[in-house]
Amino acid sequence: MSAQHILVVDDDAGFAKAIGEVLREAGFRVTTSSHFDSALRVLDGNDAVHLLLADIAMPDGVNGIALSRMGRMRRPDLQVVYLTGYEIPGIENEALGPVLRKPVDNDALIRVIKEALMSPRGC
Repeated sequence: MSAQHILVVDDDAGFAKAIGEVLREAGFRVTTSSHFDSALRVLDGNDAVHLLLADIAMPDGVNGIALSRMGRMRRPDLQVVYLTGYEIPGIENEALGPVLRKPVDNDALIRVIKEALMSPRGC
């Protein structure tokens, strides 16, 4: 069985790359993106994406929650985990998955991703 594919989207390309390395070391296949448009191109592609790890606040005019909704329109079984460095009241009510605060603990990140990948699709 091939490794599960995670799309990491964060406007801080260095952060996305660092998180990607952590996930690769944990055995995942990872694609990183620092722009909304390039993330959508990955989701529109033929390659399976099992989980979207999205920063909530992005400067593209579209936040991670909107990206996850668009991603779910393209791939209804897409799992989502969010990252944010901000306190956003009520964000858990809008999110389609768990919200982790930056800076994120690597072990906690991997645990939450594994849990999300094991949960029923689209939940």
